[in-house]
Amino acid sequence: MTMDILENNILLAVLAFSWLMYVWEEYLGARQRHLYRTVKSVPASLEGVLDQETFTKARLYGLDKSSFGCWSSLYSQIESTLILIFGGIPFMWKVSTDSIEYFGYGPDYEILLSIVFMLYAQLYSTITSQPWALYSTFVLEEKHGFNKQTLPFYIKDSIKKLVVGMALAMPITALLIYIIKIGGDYFFIYCWLFIFVVSLVLITVYADYIAPLFDKFTPLPDGDLRSRIEALAASIDFPLKKLFVVEGSKRSAHSNAYFYGFFKNKRIVLFDTLLEDYSPLNKEEEEKKPQENTEGKDVQEGKTEEKKVEEDTGKKGEGDEKKHKKQGCNDDEILAVLGHELGHWKLNHNLKNLIISNVNTFLCFMLFAMLFKRDDLYLAFGFTTKPIIIGLIIIFQFIFSPYHVILNFLMTVNSRRFEFQADAFAKSLKMAKELKSSLIKLNKDNLGFPVTDWLYSSWNYSHPPLLERLKGLEKSE
Repeated sequence: MTMDILENNILLAVLAFSWLMYVWEEYLGARQRHLYRTVKSVPASLEGVLDQETFTKARLYGLDKSSFGCWSSLYSQIESTLILIFGGIPFMWKVSTDSIEYFGYGPDYEILLSIVFMLYAQLYSTITSQPWALYSTFVLEEKHGFNKQTLPFYIKDSIKKLVVGMALAMPITALLIYIIKIGGDYFFIYCWLFIFVVSLVLITVYADYIAPLFDKFTPLPDGDLRSRIEALAASIDFPLKKLFVVEGSKRSAHSNAYFYGFFKNKRIVLFDTLLEDYSPLNKEEEEKKPQENTEGKDVQEGKTEEKKVEEDTGKKGEGDEKKHKKQGCNDDEILAVLGHELGHWKLNHNLKNLIISNVNTFLCFMLFAMLFKRDDLYLAFGFTTKPIIIGLIIIFQFIFSPYHVILNFLMTVNSRRFEFQADAFAKSLKMAKELKSSLIKLNKDNLGFPVTDWLYSSWNYSHPPLLERLKGLEKSE
């Protein structure tokens, strides 16, 4: 009787905390949506930063995203609750057991059974999430002019992600379970070392062997921009090995830049949408001008643009929301963006995050070792046996949930601090003016709404809002 009460209390505590966090997140979302609905004019503090047209587009984009997130998170919360209440996890485990028994294997083949369970769980998650993903891509992002994918490309890309993801996850999970089974009392140390090595290997091979499966990477052509980037890297002793442009425009009009690599093998990647001269939107704009000048005939306003978009994407009826202004940053602004990114390297932000991540991983595996043999945890979730992969799910996903919430918030706070420090580093390179200009341009191109609720942004934004970063750069001057 005491065990039954304890088991019920564990599941009730998990569900109560899950709904508590859902209500908290929705409260924060409602605060931000209130600003989307009420702040309809550019505030005085933003004059000269955003024009009214862009401000309105950003407001409507933010409102649509927030409303979509509200409904999708409600669905996810109800789905996860029903799975726990009605025993969805043990049901999936039974289906997996029946599947391997059909081929002559029993529950004793725990690693095989765990892999089949993981495959079924991933397939279920992928299928049930597709309506939301399709709506987000082909309705929400399409409406606001960001989606560049066609449906065949989307389907092919989704299948590829599933296959590659499972191809990586299955052997890693199998080896992790094997280590736990044979590792003895100190298996958590071996698990930590294994995950550490795997993470380093994945970081090393991702850019060369995994990322090219999804996106096209081409070396940045020789020219003034490349020379200036190389000079910037050399001035702070950044060991730049390669410099790429990634064709992000085939997916989205959003832009970004990042660097990766270990030791003396650093690479910088620029999204083509970040580069003013590379942006497909800008190329279309330039291509239309000679057509309009040489055709010598009247056309209905907007027809040429609509025809061009239709030819390139196979989509009709794009509307005014799809007509972007010139996109991307000029060379000086790109250097400022990279000055910020290289500031993360110079100030050892990535190394610090790696250390924090590995300390967290070690602590989690150590606590897992203390808990994973407890019968009441498995019984609370409908299991009379104690499969290792189920123990990992129960403890890491549910039991550790309060800890992860606190840790994620602290990491968000730390990330914002790192962003201010990287901005200050770019300022020390005499790039404050160009960084301000690039931040404003990128905010416009990505339709970022600069008016944020302080509590919502503190909880959710790993990067400070635009106005805070601009004020931070002014203070550092």
